[in-house]
Amino acid sequence: MDLAGALQLGELAAAFAALPVFPLFDAAYFIVSVLYLKYEPGAVEMSRKSPFASWLCAMLHCFGSYILADLLLGEAPIHYFSNNSSVILATAIWYLIFFCPMNLFYKCVSFLPVKLIFVAMKEVVRVRKIAAGVHHAHHQYHHGWFIMMATGWVKGSGVALMSNFEQLLRGVWKPETNEILHMSFPTKASLYGTVLFTLQQTHWLPVSEANLIFFFTMFMIVCKVFMTATHSHASPFAPVEGFICPVFFGSVSSGHTSHDQHGASHEVSHPPPPPVKSKEELNEGTRKRKAKKAE
Repeated sequence: MDLAGALQLGELAAAFAALPVFPLFDAAYFIVSVLYLKYEPGAVEMSRKSPFASWLCAMLHCFGSYILADLLLGEAPIHYFSNNSSVILATAIWYLIFFCPMNLFYKCVSFLPVKLIFVAMKEVVRVRKIAAGVHHAHHQYHHGWFIMMATGWVKGSGVALMSNFEQLLRGVWKPETNEILHMSFPTKASLYGTVLFTLQQTHWLPVSEANLIFFFTMFMIVCKVFMTATHSHASPFAPVEGFICPVFFGSVSSGHTSHDQHGASHEVSHPPPPPVKSKEELNEGTRKRKAKKAE
């Protein structure tokens, strides 16, 4: 029974890995990506003032991962735009979300139960892109582990790593929102996932690519759907990171605390200077001294 179950699970994973992502899953990916663009402050006003700039931002949200991966591998960054079907599909979704009469399309796709389905479908595309990025880099650099990881990471992170450049197109400059400094859950998960796929691709992880795609996709779907449904931004990796990071990289808060305590001790050791007397108090003292001399 265990062998039969394993065979059935392997067949399920193989069938899932062979499932085509175009057009349904790609459409869901584009819908969620353009929705996040519309949530940005000023995005709707920009679409009215400069539709072309809004379209460029939407294309970055949809194809930013391919642009970054092509740049890393020395290929033309606009190579993916030769895929006319995907570009037309993404453009149609952008137009419907921003310019559909009475916002009907936007209201339908942003309805939470429907949106959760699209979020789950987007994670299917994300994991496929991570696996494809690692496989593509491995084809060119057989022993370049870090190149595989970098390519898979940018393929999975999408426009998040290009957020500052995308903000410039909208006339916004927020360097404090750098994704590398403040990684969101999808960016961290893509990084950890690309490490797993790199180990699998170099035969250090004894599991088939289809099984890894299946299980990692299920993990991403559960996490993202739960976070979207509960409007939570807490990372599932936070407990593990909170335990490991202080051990290997030290604790930032303790250093700041000791510095503050050291500064406080210096403040206590030096008493504050006496208060400066006002002009009225000085005049009053002068009058008293003159009165004593007169007596």
